[in-house]
Amino acid sequence: MLNWLTHRARLAWQRVQGKPFVTRAAAAKLPTEYGEFDIVAFEDSVDRQTHVALVHGDLGSGENVLVRVHSSCVTGDIFHSARCDCGPQLDTAMRRIVAEGRGVLLYLNQEGRGIGLANKIRAYSLQDEGFDTVEANERLGFPADKREYGVSVRILVDLGVHSVRLLSNNPLKLAGVAGVGLSVSERIPIEIPATDDTRRYLKTKKEKLGHELTSV
Repeated sequence: MLNWLTHRARLAWQRVQGKPFVTRAAAAKLPTEYGEFDIVAFEDSVDRQTHVALVHGDLGSGENVLVRVHSSCVTGDIFHSARCDCGPQLDTAMRRIVAEGRGVLLYLNQEGRGIGLANKIRAYSLQDEGFDTVEANERLGFPADKREYGVSVRILVDLGVHSVRLLSNNPLKLAGVAGVGLSVSERIPIEIPATDDTRRYLKTKKEKLGHELTSV
């Protein structure tokens, strides 16, 4: 908990001072099964984390750009875990951005809603004992969701984006993604139908985290 609060304090101080805390590190072409993207790595001097942006097409004026801000999920995105909807959301977002002809998928290094991979697996163990995803995080001493979206504002503005059409089921994310030089013009649902494995998880996201979901 202390490290999280310290990080928030440092981040707030840097914002007040107007100091950049996110810088471009590298860029390259990235062909995928969905289409070609430019992959741009950004380094965060506060978290010491690397985040990536996948940019498809010409962003033009930077207005009303289709954007998905996606927090990393090793279990869902890489190992195709059926415990969450993260992997299918990632795939769906990439398809929609390519179909749109332009857009950005921002992949933030914020595993387990910000608690890290090891703690996420500890939370999974608690869920196996009957706790829901929010209760598990809280029993480990964390808030239900400790992600920070200020970095996404800096990255999107650096990419020339001024307003976004945000692919998200979470209305609270709109406030996190909006900031100086960036606004959210629309929220577009990206709901994945519930399965027997995800129904309880999605119900918790809806009832305790405020996500707008219709399949649970």
